Amino acid sequence: MFEQLALPLMCAPMSFASSVDLAVGCSKAGVVAGWQGGTVTSLDEFSRYLDALQGIDGAPAIVNLPARIATETDGEAKLALLEAHRIPLVLSSVGNPATLVERVHGWGGKVIQDVTTLRHAEKSLEIGVDGLMLTCAGAGGHTGFITPLAFVPAVRKMFDGLLIVGGGIADVHGIAAVLTLGGDLACMGTRFIATPESGVVQAHRAMIARAGIDRIMISAAMNGVPANWIRDSIEQSGLDPDSLPAHRVPMPEGIRPWRDIFSAGQSVGLIDEIEPVASLTARMAGEFSALVPGDLWRERLAAIEQDWG
Repeated sequence: MFEQLALPLMCAPMSFASSVDLAVGCSKAGVVAGWQGGTVTSLDEFSRYLDALQGIDGAPAIVNLPARIATETDGEAKLALLEAHRIPLVLSSVGNPATLVERVHGWGGKVIQDVTTLRHAEKSLEIGVDGLMLTCAGAGGHTGFITPLAFVPAVRKMFDGLLIVGGGIADVHGIAAVLTLGGDLACMGTRFIATPESGVVQAHRAMIARAGIDRIMISAAMNGVPANWIRDSIEQSGLDPDSLPAHRVPMPEGIRPWRDIFSAGQSVGLIDEIEPVASLTARMAGEFSALVPGDLWRERLAAIEQDWG
């Protein structure tokens, strides 16, 4: 499954930023191709992702779904499409993944649970997930609040399986740090928003390329859940970033969070330009090989896959 990786890296599934072009570009370039299936409302669009990724001799795709997907409108139809395509990896988030684990295991797939706390990680492992994604402080969108310096080693003490780590990572030094801490794959989201292939508007890409780390702020005002946003886009929407309450508020007319108010992680300070997926991945793969010689990370992923059976 992981043989075609160019480096130990996954593209995060992201609302509005995920696109067929981004997923296909990542898979072909050798990056685990995350895409946001939970926000895709059309079954035709859902099928387009699966059809486009079918048969690519590249890195595997991983689709993000809410744990409760089976109870949602068209949820069963989406699961049937995933089963028909034998999708190998599903990223579960928000809720109890027990039903999803049973369903995905039925076609031989593996479920990775997105967690932000140690207790959530413990409960997910008790249910029987196959791996964990640790969303740490500094992540874009619905961020975590624990530093990876503490979170990753704490989880590794109780779990020897696949650990994906995200939060403020945009270069190979961050990837190397993930491996040093005990993770297996780094996850980048903001870095891949700033590519031509992402599904965001051009203004979002451009704002990431020029924003600094001090322009990122946490707010729950947009949708009721704390998330990292670019301060400049909040101001442009007509809201005052300094007076936002700690709860959800009505948005100005015509303004939609994620689409018009731009999310990004603290890694914006490491991103200076918009770069196509292929050249971005090739550049980072070369830099990573120079920084972390050898194939220990590949051997580790191969061992995990063997344990999965």
